[in-house]
Amino acid sequence: MPDAVVIGAGPNGLVAANVLADAGWSVDVLEEQPEPGGAVRHDHGVDPAFVNDLFSSFYPLAAASPALAALRLQDHGLRWSNAPSVLAHPLTDGSCALLDRDLDTTARSLDAFAPGDGDAWRRLHDVWLSLGPDLLDALFTPFPPVRASARLAWRLRAAGGLRMARTLVLPVRRLGEEEFRGQGGRLLLAGNALHADLAPESAGSGGFGWLMAMLGQTYGFPVPVGGSGALTQALARRLRARGGQVRCGQRVEEVVVRGGRAVGVRTAAGDSVPARRAVLADVSVPALYGSLVAPEHLPSQLLEDLRRFQWDFATFKVDWALDGPVPWRAEQASRAGTVHLADGVDELTRFAAQLAMRQVPDRPFLLFGQMTTADATRSPQGTESAWAYTHVPHEIGADAADEGITGDWDAKDQELMADRVEQQVERFAPGFRGLIRGRRILAPPTLQALDANLSGGAINGGTTALHQQLVFRPVPGTGRPETPVPGLFLASSGAHPGGGVHGAPGANAARAALHRHRPPGLARAQRLLARRDRTGSGRRPTAPPAGAAVSVEEDQ
Repeated sequence: MPDAVVIGAGPNGLVAANVLADAGWSVDVLEEQPEPGGAVRHDHGVDPAFVNDLFSSFYPLAAASPALAALRLQDHGLRWSNAPSVLAHPLTDGSCALLDRDLDTTARSLDAFAPGDGDAWRRLHDVWLSLGPDLLDALFTPFPPVRASARLAWRLRAAGGLRMARTLVLPVRRLGEEEFRGQGGRLLLAGNALHADLAPESAGSGGFGWLMAMLGQTYGFPVPVGGSGALTQALARRLRARGGQVRCGQRVEEVVVRGGRAVGVRTAAGDSVPARRAVLADVSVPALYGSLVAPEHLPSQLLEDLRRFQWDFATFKVDWALDGPVPWRAEQASRAGTVHLADGVDELTRFAAQLAMRQVPDRPFLLFGQMTTADATRSPQGTESAWAYTHVPHEIGADAADEGITGDWDAKDQELMADRVEQQVERFAPGFRGLIRGRRILAPPTLQALDANLSGGAINGGTTALHQQLVFRPVPGTGRPETPVPGLFLASSGAHPGGGVHGAPGANAARAALHRHRPPGLARAQRLLARRDRTGSGRRPTAPPAGAAVSVEEDQ
C-alpha cells in the first residue's frame, strides 16, 4: 500500500509526487491517458519531421517557480531554450512592439512608438525589481501567505503604498494609458493580460499583464529542448528514481471515503488502490467535487458554491508544419518565440466584448508560437513548427463573422474556424498560408478528450478574474489545498494560485499532506532551525533593508 495516491500525471500531480517522494513517502500516480503530462505533451502528429506541442509551449512561470527549481530537473535531462527575443506584438502597418530580455532593446522598441516610453518601461521594471521576489513568493505559496504577504506589504509601502496597490489592480487599458504615450507599451501589457481570460477593462488585468511582461523581461519565455513533453519526462524520470510509480491508462472514478477520511481510490476497471496517508487530486474542481467524491461527504455550502464555479473561456488551437519562416510584415516579429496578433488595444477590447456576448470573434486575438525559432530541434533547418490559439465562448449564441459556426465543432465548424485563424495571421504576415505543409486542428472537444481537466477546452482550471482568485479559489473561503474531506488534497490548477505550468498547486498540496503527518514538536523545531539559518540566532528577523535580495523559497 503506498503512502499516497496522486490522481493525474499532469505537471502539478508529478510535482506533488516528487515532493512526497523526497520526504520518503511511497507514491502511486494514476493517469487516465496513455502517457503522462496532462497539458504538457508533444508529438509528431502534424508531420513526422516536426515536433508540435499539443497544449502549452512557453514557460515563464516554470522558470520563476521555486517548486520546480527545488527539483533540479536539469539533473534529469531537462534543458531550456529561448528565442532571440521573447515576444512581439506587430501591427498591420508594419510597426512592432518587442519584448526582449535585454531591457534596453525593449525600451528602444517602445521609444519608436513615443519618445520617453522606454523610460516608462524602465520605471515599471524598477517596481518589479523591488516587488518581484516577494510577489512571486506570495503567488506560489498557499493562501494566505502570511510571511510573504508581510514582506510584500513592507515593499509596497516603500514603493508608494496604496498608490502602487492601485496600479496593480487597474484594468490593463487604464494602466497602459497612465504609463505610456504610445501604443507599444500598452500593447505589451494588454496582450500579456489576455493570456488569461481577462478583458482589457477587467480589474486586475493591469497587474496580471505587468506580471507576465516582467517575467518575460527577466526570464524570457523558455521552452524545453525537444518538445514540451521533455519537462514531463524529467519529472517522471526523477520520480521513478525515488521509487515512485506512474501508471497510465488508469482512470480514477471514485475517491474512497471511509470513516470520514479519504483512504484511497477506485478505478474505472474496478480496482481499489488504497492510500496509507493521503490522496492528492490533480483534477478539475468540478470533477473532484461533482464526480469523484460522493456528495454525502461534502458540505452543502460547497456544493451550492460549485454551481457558481466559472470556467475560463474555451480554446481553439491550430498546429502547423511550415515550409519556411513566417513572412512577417514587421521584421522584428521573426525573432520572437511568441507573437500576439491583434491590431491595437481597441481590437483586443472588441474581441473580449464578442466573447462576453457569446459570439465567435470575427477577428480572433491570437497567441502565435514560433517553436523552431525558440528551439532549433523542433523542425528541419529552414522550416518552422508553429501554432496559434484563440478563445471562443463555451456556449455560442452567434458567429460575429456570420459564417455559420455553431459551436457543435463538427468538421465544418473546425475548418471554418481554422481558416479564420489563418486569415488573421495573413493580415500580419502576407503569404503565410502558402507555406503550410500540414495543419492540425484542436477544437475544444478535442482538447478535453486529450486531457479531461481541460473541460470544454478551458486551459486555466477556472477563470482568472478576481472573483475566483485568492480566498475565492476555487470557491469562497478556500485558497488552500486542504479539502472538506480529511486526507484529500486539491493539487490542480483549480487551487491557488491557478493556471500556468509552475507546479505550485501540486507542491502546496504535497506540503499540506506532509504537514498533517509530522510528528508532534517537529514543526516547531523546523521553524526554529529555519529562523536560525536566516538570522544566525533564534530571534525573529527584522524587515530587510530596501533593495535587499529576498529568497523566494523562504516559505517553501
